[in-house]
Amino acid sequence: MAPMTEVEGRRVALSNLDKVLYPATGFTKGELLHYYATAADALLPHLRDRAVSFLRYPDGPDGQVFFTKNVPPGTPDWVTTAEVPRSEGPARMVLVQDLASLMWAANLVTEFHTHQWTADDPGEADRLVFDLDPGPPATVVQCCEVALWLRERLAADGIEAYAKTSGAKGLHLLAGVRGSSSERVSEYAKALAVEAERELPKLVVHRMTRSLRPGKVFVDWSQNAARKTTAAPYTVRARDVPAVSTPVTWDEVAGCGRAERFVFLAPDVGPRLQDYGDLLAPLFERRRAAALP
Repeated sequence: MAPMTEVEGRRVALSNLDKVLYPATGFTKGELLHYYATAADALLPHLRDRAVSFLRYPDGPDGQVFFTKNVPPGTPDWVTTAEVPRSEGPARMVLVQDLASLMWAANLVTEFHTHQWTADDPGEADRLVFDLDPGPPATVVQCCEVALWLRERLAADGIEAYAKTSGAKGLHLLAGVRGSSSERVSEYAKALAVEAERELPKLVVHRMTRSLRPGKVFVDWSQNAARKTTAAPYTVRARDVPAVSTPVTWDEVAGCGRAERFVFLAPDVGPRLQDYGDLLAPLFERRRAAALP
């Protein structure tokens, strides 16, 4: 039986703590759980009240990787769940509301992915997201160039954008929005992606077609669709190393000259939180959320 740990009055089973999940660095499951416990104050607000999809990799990134959207079997009865709309009919999904729920979910070994709406109001999007994905030989350096253009363009519409690494190859831009459906936000995001391609034709593509993407940045606007999810801030990714989707400053984006500077591993995040706090905290200020033009 897995050892039980008490977390905020809840009994949580934490198993296989010595298991190496990332052979390239020797990073263990115990270290993964420690990371989530120490990053919880920053991470939890980005998960709270949002239906969470789990991208699970229980044997590490080199093992089986699979999405879990519905409430997993064996979920403790104290973990909050919510019924959410799906195209095939309502489904019940997990809400990670507190530290105990976070540690239970982290023990499953998972990336955390969230929608751009909250479970109490799925009809209104409160986030706009762009996933900037570089096609080799382009890297995150080119993503940063595109991000700066998008930041200015969004600002012209009164929308304040924030950046984080994807934890993979690219960059995510996030903004707080209000008063629009996911469909309307998707339409707006697509229009800006098309505009970016028109203004930066050697750098940007707005379509997913693989043959169009080498050497360019795919501005993926489609993750604003109600059914889509995006890797949450501070989640560890199922990559070769325990890379984290990490908020970055706009000065860092403007000064990005080497791709390796935008790879942040789990041990790097604590010191960044001490130095910067949560750079995405303004997303929780409702007064900063913008209505789409």
